[in-house]
Parts: sequence; C-alpha cells; structure tokens
Amino acid sequence: MPRPKLARMTTNCFSKLVRLLSLATLIFLLMGTSRAEHEGKVQILILGDSTAEGSIPRKLVKEGPHLEDVIRQLLAAEGDLPPCNVINLALSGEYIQRLVDSGRYEKLASKLPGLDYIFVRYGLNDNARREDFTNNFPKDLHGLLARLRADHPAAMLIPMTVIPFSDAATSARINGLIRQVAEKERLKLFDIYPRYAAELEKGPNMLNYRRFPLAKIPEKLQEFAKPFAGGTPPTVVVMDNRLDAHFGHLPGWFSDRHPNLAGYHVIGDETAKFLAPILRERKAKGK
Repeated sequence: MPRPKLARMTTNCFSKLVRLLSLATLIFLLMGTSRAEHEGKVQILILGDSTAEGSIPRKLVKEGPHLEDVIRQLLAAEGDLPPCNVINLALSGEYIQRLVDSGRYEKLASKLPGLDYIFVRYGLNDNARREDFTNNFPKDLHGLLARLRADHPAAMLIPMTVIPFSDAATSARINGLIRQVAEKERLKLFDIYPRYAAELEKGPNMLNYRRFPLAKIPEKLQEFAKPFAGGTPPTVVVMDNRLDAHFGHLPGWFSDRHPNLAGYHVIGDETAKFLAPILRERKAKGK
C-alpha cells in the first residue's frame, strides 16, 4: 500500500518542480526583454546646463509642459512604444567639471535605478568657465561618459550638440569637439543644432525669452514694466514677444538666448523624433 502513495507524492513533487522551473524561465525571459526598465517604464535621463533645465520657464509657467514632459508625451503619442519616464537633472550654470566636483553627479545621477538612455548636453558653460577649454573639455566629456558607463552599464549614452546660443563660429567649435568625442567613444551623436537653427529662420527671437534689467527701461515706462519684473535687482522677464513693441528697440532687449517654452518644444520634439526609432528597433529585437 505505501508504494502507490509514495509514487503519487513523487509524481506531484515532480509536477510542482516542473511548474516552478517553467515560471522561473518565464520570469528570466521577461527580465531579459525589459533590459534596464524600472517599474515597467523606460528610464531616460537628461544631464546638461540651463538650456536643458529651463529654470525661468519653470518659474513663470509652473504647469509647463517642460522639456521632460514634452518628450514623454510625444513618445506616448506614438502609440507603439513602451511607457517612458524622463528625468531632467540639468542645472543652470553647470559644466562637466562642476557636475563632478560639486558631488551632484555622485549624489543624484550615479545611483539612479534602471536607466536605459542618458542624454548628455554640455559645452556652453564649459567654454566660458573651463580653463584650456579645447583640451580639457574633451577630457571632461570622456571622463563623464566613462563614469556613466560604469555606473549605468545597461544605458545607451547619447552625447548632444549645443543649441545656437553663442555665435556660429563658437557653436561650431564646441560642437566639433563633442562630435570628435562621440566618434572616439563610438556613440550615436544627437545633433540638435540644425533643427533649432532651422526653426530660428522663421524668426530669430521666437525661441528665446526676454530678460532685461528694469533700471534700463526708460523711466516713464518703468511703472508700466513693473508687473513683469522681479528679483533683486528687478529684472523684466517675459516668455514671448508681448513687450517687444515697447522695448524691442532697446539695446540688449533680445540678448538673452535661453529657450522659452517654444524653444523647449523644439528640443523636445526633435528629441522624441531621435529616440522613437531607437525605442522601436530595440522593442522589435526584444531588448
């Protein structure tokens, strides 16, 4: 009598083991196809300076949508792509050496879980503040990419060119160095410059906000301008061209080249167009 019972127990145990192994295999396959996705979403990180952060637009139009929102929403609108989470860690005034030496990289970026794509856009502040820029900037960029590769081995690293912020010659010099680094690192370069420059052909000041000292406004119009001013010393800041009719003739009125919300929509639109086929290709390959 005991033998059939033992046989049944052995058969049941074997069946359970098979089911467990099948479940483990399924989980393993699912993990393999999701790559570094965290909480079911593709994780996208943006590192960069003020032209990526958008601190002034965030202050004036808190609800946005801001750069990371635009990218996420446009990728979602494609309909056939996995859900994405876009993390923007860009900071005004930042350059690569400061990102690292300040501890910001180590504290905020090094341990982010599950990063799949990392956009790196520096060069403007590096050009203004890094000594021996031509030699040190490429070294700094190589060093940052090495740290990112070590900390986030599953992520695709994407160097970006700068937008038309400085004069054309300076922009070409900065972007040339970025392109050289990308080639040496064998990384796909995201060249945002041509699209942004093309949009500026429609109007040279349509993608930048106006920021101008209140003290430089003609005295008789200062009361008129005060509702648009803030900070110390008071500075007039508007996202669009609403005050151009009154102050557009003043020297320096258009000198601030930081993107307004329209500028960030251009950057976000081009970023989504760049990333969508990459996401689609990886999805097809099951990566």
